Amino acid sequence: MALREQLFDFWTRKELEPLRAVAFKGFSDFQTPLEDLLCVLEGCPGRQKGKATTMGHSILMEFERWRRTHPKVTLQAVPEVSKLGLQRRALSLLTDAQPSFMDPLIDIYQLGNLDRSILRLHIIKLQAVNCYREAALLSMKLELQNEVDMEEMCVPLILQDKLPMAESFVRGHPRLEERMVTLLDSWCHPDFSIAQLRRQFPRLSLSKHQTDQIQPKMLSKQVFRLMEKFNIDPGLCPNSVYKRKSDSMRFLMYKRFVESTVADDPELQIQLVELMVKYGGMVNAAQWSLHYGLPKDRLPFGVWDTQESLPASLREVSKGCNAESWDPSQAHRDRFYQLPITRDHVHFLETLEGLQCCRDTVLQPGCIVGVDMEWRAGFGAVSPQQRVALIQLAVPGQVFLLDLCAHGFSQHNITVTFIRSLFSATTVLKLGYGMAGDLKCLLATWAQFSEEPLKMEGVLDLLNVHQQVHGGPRGVLVGEGPAEKGLSLLVQQVLGKPLDKMEQLSNWERRPLRTSQLRYAAVDAYCLLDVYSALSRDPASFGLPQDLCSISSLQTEKSKEEKKRKEEKKKQARRRGKSPQLGEDSQSPLPPRMAPQQLRVVCDNMLQGLGRYLRCLGVDVVLLENTDDHRVAAQLAQEDGRVILTCGQPYQTLKSQVGEGRCIALDCSEKARDQAVRVLKHFNVQPTQSDIFSRCQVCNSDQYLKMPRENMTRLLKERGTFPVPSSDTFCSCGTNIFYSVRAPRYSPHCRWAPLSDLDSSTLTFPRGAVLQLHTVPPGLLPRIPFFFICTGCGKIFWEGSHFSRVLSQFQEVLCITEDTEDTLSFSTQQDRPLTSDC
Repeated sequence: MALREQLFDFWTRKELEPLRAVAFKGFSDFQTPLEDLLCVLEGCPGRQKGKATTMGHSILMEFERWRRTHPKVTLQAVPEVSKLGLQRRALSLLTDAQPSFMDPLIDIYQLGNLDRSILRLHIIKLQAVNCYREAALLSMKLELQNEVDMEEMCVPLILQDKLPMAESFVRGHPRLEERMVTLLDSWCHPDFSIAQLRRQFPRLSLSKHQTDQIQPKMLSKQVFRLMEKFNIDPGLCPNSVYKRKSDSMRFLMYKRFVESTVADDPELQIQLVELMVKYGGMVNAAQWSLHYGLPKDRLPFGVWDTQESLPASLREVSKGCNAESWDPSQAHRDRFYQLPITRDHVHFLETLEGLQCCRDTVLQPGCIVGVDMEWRAGFGAVSPQQRVALIQLAVPGQVFLLDLCAHGFSQHNITVTFIRSLFSATTVLKLGYGMAGDLKCLLATWAQFSEEPLKMEGVLDLLNVHQQVHGGPRGVLVGEGPAEKGLSLLVQQVLGKPLDKMEQLSNWERRPLRTSQLRYAAVDAYCLLDVYSALSRDPASFGLPQDLCSISSLQTEKSKEEKKRKEEKKKQARRRGKSPQLGEDSQSPLPPRMAPQQLRVVCDNMLQGLGRYLRCLGVDVVLLENTDDHRVAAQLAQEDGRVILTCGQPYQTLKSQVGEGRCIALDCSEKARDQAVRVLKHFNVQPTQSDIFSRCQVCNSDQYLKMPRENMTRLLKERGTFPVPSSDTFCSCGTNIFYSVRAPRYSPHCRWAPLSDLDSSTLTFPRGAVLQLHTVPPGLLPRIPFFFICTGCGKIFWEGSHFSRVLSQFQEVLCITEDTEDTLSFSTQQDRPLTSDC
């Protein structure tokens, strides 16, 4: 068709205005516009490399514009005998090659009115050719979710790392939401194997990264997230709940606490005893096995014999608080912050009479109150928002512990009124740390505060103050323990010693509370008074303003402005049709320009393509292996001063382990090249031509040996890999005929090794790398004057078309000089493309 050929010509030359004019005239000349449009589209090429949109999509967009001026061109105007045929032809165009056709074709040809059996058949055809994404999108647009097989649709999407697409498919359909979540939970069963899915979907080809995602640790996280998102009953997901409890128990065992998660589950009790043998000793294991009454045949080796030898005094596990001393050991006092008041000044309140005494004390005008709360740690195995079990209120010289688990106490009107009065009192300064979490738990405890919102007046969150303290809330190491963080870190920075957080994950709903729990609860509230007092005495030494309360209001305003700015940014991104990404914040000033060699990063195993691109441009990049845990990235970042580049779930974990701005999240759906551009722009890195390939993409080494062609030829001959001379290679006089080539353009900014670094007998470098001589095609020698050998891994490179391709790919971030422009121009004019590296 002449019109199609004209449009194709303009489209390939990117001449948009002539294309529009020709399309508008052509559409007007159509005798049967809807049928003729299909004829044009059916002859259009599909996806083409390097093209953002297809030619067919451009034609459809122009047809939509033309149709606005011709409102009578609709499917209703087509005779009934022809209507179904047009709809079938339009439906057949919706394939992987033409994904952008979907919305306009559905609208123009009213595909939603087609017989549902025809639509379902097309969905099945798309699935048969592995077009699962297109099948899911079309099903959602035509509202076919309840008419197609959920597993056939969602399982391939999940296996191909497209869980968000599967979520969108089931969203709004409670039956499908429940089925997908329980399906994921079934994959968390110990007997599950991915081989079962491979047999079910033999056409799917999965990468190692994709198969690595189908393992209980990753899946259980998704199950709990979806349970909360879709409001699914945890009882429907026993495998994930069991795994979370089991993992929690292991963590608690490591922390030397064992009461929270075992409950009445015999299997968890057995696991606990096994862990006791490893961490707590044989006597403790024997005590707990007796406590749970575990059968002999399920006990680890040696536990039964230890049981038999235990004296009567050790055959019971001590659970009461009277067995503990209120005063900690000298070693504990030397290492941790201590409560400066005695036991008789800590009041445990569970009656309204006791509450009245507390009320009279803490509501005095001008009073300063340290506020903290405790609730049972759920470890994600129960509802994420817990009810408060204990409220601690500290005033100088006293601590009041309000037992909200006492029957009839927490929900009494007097208690609720007191809590409301306390937080709304403008004359009482309430100190807390990270009070947003406390407030959420208060709302979960008292529904009245949701119906009639709780006023928060006279509150100072020391977390906001901590963020302004010199050194900030970044973790530091204390002795042999883990890095201190949060309130414990602030106490250490201000008062000299951290808090003992051993009881943090206790079961705060069990009564009676142990002495160590009571002491921990009192300390957590009282330390707020001491910290505030120390900061108020000399705020300047901590880099703080004279009025600490001004920080809270300033932080609130900043948070509001930041939230507003982010929301506006998201709206703009949605209007552009994509998510906000790294480097799109035009309001952030650019950092000082840096050379690629100055940027040192570690890429997690989901961004290996990005890492290789950055190495290609001279950036110092460490790549995690597929088997590495994400925490390795944090360790490398801390040890080597690197920036972490990651994406997805690990970001939330990693960013808390490094300094501000030292962990960057990227969009995994973007191409590696686009990710690299974003990173370079974010850090204001402007590579030059000399930075390209200045670092080995394989091993990250920045040292090369430059070997002339003659030396390479000699090595190949000595190793017997040089081919027998042919008449094409040698002239009649026996002299080599080397093609005339211009001087190499490749002159990387790197360290150069002398030829003497290569051991001629073993072909190894000082660091042990072996020269990969077998990778050099002998036929390459006549055209390549110099070879570049990485001394770190022995890989051999030479100047080829890859060099020109990188120049072209990264023009927008390269620091282009006149020589570079000449190079680009020269490379586009050559009839003979240079050979790419090996």
